[in-house]
Amino acid sequence: MTDPFGIRPAPGPDQPPIPVRLVTFNTHHGVGEDDRHDLPRLAKVLAAADADVICLQEVDRWFGPRSEDVDQALLLSRALDMQLAWGPAIDEPHPGDRPRRQYGNALLSRLPILISDVHRLPGTGEPRSALRTMLELDGGTLWVTATHLTTRSAAERGEQVAALAALHTEEMASGVLVGDFNARPDAPELHPLRERFTDAWELAEDRGDQAGWRFWQRDEGHTHPAHSPHRRIDQAWVSGGVTVAEARVLDAEGASDHLPFLVDLRIPSGV
Repeated sequence: MTDPFGIRPAPGPDQPPIPVRLVTFNTHHGVGEDDRHDLPRLAKVLAAADADVICLQEVDRWFGPRSEDVDQALLLSRALDMQLAWGPAIDEPHPGDRPRRQYGNALLSRLPILISDVHRLPGTGEPRSALRTMLELDGGTLWVTATHLTTRSAAERGEQVAALAALHTEEMASGVLVGDFNARPDAPELHPLRERFTDAWELAEDRGDQAGWRFWQRDEGHTHPAHSPHRRIDQAWVSGGVTVAEARVLDAEGASDHLPFLVDLRIPSGV
């Protein structure tokens, strides 16, 4: 029965869960399978996903010629009319008065971003980081952590995963950890994740990975390489209480060397 005064019920465990659509995508700094930097093409792929939250890896900001020396994070947020949180992994000065040369993780959101912080991850070689945000829902909150782990060794990934798992404490509300893990979900170095989170692909009530012409794939969730995917390294992990209505691998339309991964989450109300 509709309340004649238009008063909505207070959030709480008796209320239905809150739907949130999230996409994670390694953008390869906007360079597609044709070796062409095409930010409008990338924005079109992202817009078609119709997501509430988009987590991107390998994003450039004034990085150099490979991405036409533009601020990709800001341009994408404007093109999609979404809020932006930024988490650099590389942050170096440019000569003169030019903006700093940066590369890392970006989060675009239709939902209000309440908190955003960046955490350096352990390891050698290319710097790695995690971008942690808290988003405001209509009747709750959601922590989203986006990252991109090293390719150097399983041992270093294990150290990075332990640091990631520690970012979501028992006192925090519902959370999801997403990104390019450069390891399969059952890899030994991801064990610390399995102690606190559940693989969204395995949890999903409905799954699909037959995007575009890849009609032979079924229930495998492979996202890399885009032209012939056989690795499930782009993943989403959810905390207790979060359910997954659907998980899908999307067609990247040639915009990257990875395929986007979409999850329709259901977040408990009032937490």
